[in-house]
Amino acid sequence: MLDIVILLAGFLFLILGADKLVDGASSLATRLGIPNIVIGLTIVAFGTSAPELVVNLFAAIDNNTEMVLGNVLGSNIFNVLAILGISAIIFPLTVKRNTTWLEIPLSLLAAIAVLVIANDLLLDNAVSNYISRTDGILLLLFFIIFLVYNLKVAQNSPADEETETKNYTYLKSALFIALGLAGLILGGRFIVTSAVSIAQAFGLSERIIALTVVSIGTSLPELATSIVAVRKKNVDIAIGNVVGSNIFNIFLILGISAVVTPLQVGQSTFIDIAVNIVAGMLLFIFIFTGRGRRLSKWEGVSLLAIYVAYLWYIIGIG
Repeated sequence: MLDIVILLAGFLFLILGADKLVDGASSLATRLGIPNIVIGLTIVAFGTSAPELVVNLFAAIDNNTEMVLGNVLGSNIFNVLAILGISAIIFPLTVKRNTTWLEIPLSLLAAIAVLVIANDLLLDNAVSNYISRTDGILLLLFFIIFLVYNLKVAQNSPADEETETKNYTYLKSALFIALGLAGLILGGRFIVTSAVSIAQAFGLSERIIALTVVSIGTSLPELATSIVAVRKKNVDIAIGNVVGSNIFNIFLILGISAVVTPLQVGQSTFIDIAVNIVAGMLLFIFIFTGRGRRLSKWEGVSLLAIYVAYLWYIIGIG
C-alpha cells in the first residue's frame, strides 16, 4: 500500500512539475518570438516528455533496463493509439504541411530505427541483443538534426494558430522552470523505486509495469495537452505535441538512457517494438491516404481499439 501511495505521489509531482516547466518554457518562448509549431514540436514536446526522461534516467542508473525500454515504447504506443485516438474522436485532426511531410515520417523512421539497433543477434551474429552506448550516441545525433530542422522552421514559418501561454516575466518563467524540474526529479525517483517494488510484490515483470502503469502515467501531460488543444480546435498543436514527443522519446530519451547504461533487449520487447512501428505506420497511412491530411473519428476509434487489444494481450501473457 505504501508503494502505491508513493507511486501516486510520484505521478503527482511529475505532472505538476511538467505543467510548471511547460508554463515557464512556453512563456519564455513566446517572449522570444518562437513560432507556434516550434513551441508544439520542441518546447511543449520536451516539457511533456520530461517525465519519461527523468524516470528513464533513474531507471538506467539503477540498471532497470526493462523499465527504460518499456517506458519509451509504452509511451510512444500510448501517444499514437490512445491520445491521438481519443483526440480524433473528440474532433477530427487536420494537420498542416510541415507536420505531415516531415514529422510524421520521421517519427515512423525513429520507430524503425529502434528495431534496427536492437537486432544484434540477427544483423551482427552477436550473443545477445543490446542497445549500446554507440547506438545511443547515434540516436542523439538524429535528435540534433531534428533540432536544427526546428530552428529552420522557426526562421521561416509565419505565425499560425495562437498557442495559449502564460504571460510571465523572464524571472518568473525561470523560477517556474526550476520548480518544474525539481518536481520532475522528485517524482521520477518515487516512481522508479515504487514501480520496482510493486512489480516484485505482484510477481509481474518490470516490462509489464513500465508498459502499462508507468508509461501511461508519464504520458498524462501529453494526454492533457492534446485534449485541451483539440477542444479549443487548436489541432495542429495537438498532433504536433504527440509526434514531437515520440521523436523526443526515441532520439533523445532512449539515446541518453543508452549512453548512461547499455540496454539489454529481451525477446518479448520485440512485440512492443513491432506495435510501435505498426502505430507509426497506421498514423502515416491514415494521414497520407485520407482526405486532406486528416485523422477522422472512425480512424481515432480504430487506433483506440488497437491500444485496448494490445493492453489486453500484454497483461494476459504477463
